[in-house]
Amino acid sequence: MDKYIIEGGYPIKGTLMLSGNKNAALPCIAASVLAEEPVTLRNIPAIEDVLVMFDVLRNLGGTVGQLDAHTWRIDSRSISNYEVPEELARKVRASILFAGPLTARFGKAILPPPGGDTIGRRRIDTHILALQELGARITLENMLTFSAAKLVGASVFLDEASVTGTENAIMAAVLAEGTTVLMNAACEPHVQDLCRMLIQMGAEIEGAGSNRLTIHGKKSLGGTDFAISADYMELGSFVGLAAVTGGDLRIEGVCADDIPPLKVGFSKLGVTWELKGTVLRPNTMGELRVVPDIGGQIPKIDDAPWPGFPADLTSIMTVIATQAEGVALIHEKMFESRMFFVDKLISMGARIVLCDPHRAIVYGPSKLVGNVLVSPDVRAGMAMVIAALCAEGTSVIHNVYQIERGYENLVGRLSAVGAHISYC
Repeated sequence: MDKYIIEGGYPIKGTLMLSGNKNAALPCIAASVLAEEPVTLRNIPAIEDVLVMFDVLRNLGGTVGQLDAHTWRIDSRSISNYEVPEELARKVRASILFAGPLTARFGKAILPPPGGDTIGRRRIDTHILALQELGARITLENMLTFSAAKLVGASVFLDEASVTGTENAIMAAVLAEGTTVLMNAACEPHVQDLCRMLIQMGAEIEGAGSNRLTIHGKKSLGGTDFAISADYMELGSFVGLAAVTGGDLRIEGVCADDIPPLKVGFSKLGVTWELKGTVLRPNTMGELRVVPDIGGQIPKIDDAPWPGFPADLTSIMTVIATQAEGVALIHEKMFESRMFFVDKLISMGARIVLCDPHRAIVYGPSKLVGNVLVSPDVRAGMAMVIAALCAEGTSVIHNVYQIERGYENLVGRLSAVGAHISYC
């Protein structure tokens, strides 16, 4: 089951329930290391990255038990090993998130360089510099070794608003002696989820949701029962799917606070929706049309740290732009290799000019034709699924492991709403 067979041209009709936010689940799993009592995590998506993080916990000596399909109980009191296995670290970049909590609680963490998506250079300097400011000693040889007899609160200006760098700094600071002020902190919804979980465990964190966090360190943290928020990356993906295939899709479990940054980008391609409570219904009756900027200029869809448009949705937006009347510039500013996947769309008939590693001009609408594709990463892989579902004919997508690292039961869920997709 390492490839998808997709027959395009069928409208999507039905209801999809959003899964838990993958990017919140991973740091919350790592944060369980900080607890001196058991932790229960709910709404955890059943995806490969989550299972790898649980394997890391088991290798560290923690106890992990599944209570139901999306609920897990973690007991970190038995942790006695502080080294993340290399074979697991290669599978998921989020393995770096164990650096902060292991160092804060046990005084030591040993990690190989993290793996994950191949979407360009993904520096870990922010993690290292932040933990150094809090008193950790770090050596860089074959392995990353963090050690500290005691972490001490400090005023820390992060050299970039790195999501995982911010999360590591937060998890280290909650057990540091004294007060830590994190400036230029990332404030994405998944960072906010981590802060909410830690506060339930007894941490004292001020400013969650902003780029300035004040953290008053505690001697210990207790357990908690915490539910992960809905995945707004899934939301954006499903909105894109509905936009290019037509039909009538209801998306349930939506958090209204996640909508404004997404609306800014999607509206430029003529994609609109109705939101009632936690149910969002994309409007798919009219033709997609690029909305020019004031003065008739070509609009630019570009990403930025939250509350800017999410980088993980630029691949999806590129596919939508191929089906919209007009010209749009997609500018992916954060990862220099993410836009290279457009050659796969060009092979399907898309009219795209890749200007450089970060920018692509898309001319639409284009009639896409099924092709043989290879998924390079989670989000580009989902973009290929969407392209294949609106294309004429049959597509084969290889390396679907990359897609299923971020999307739970994708084949089953999409099949239930009318998509012609199956494993082979």
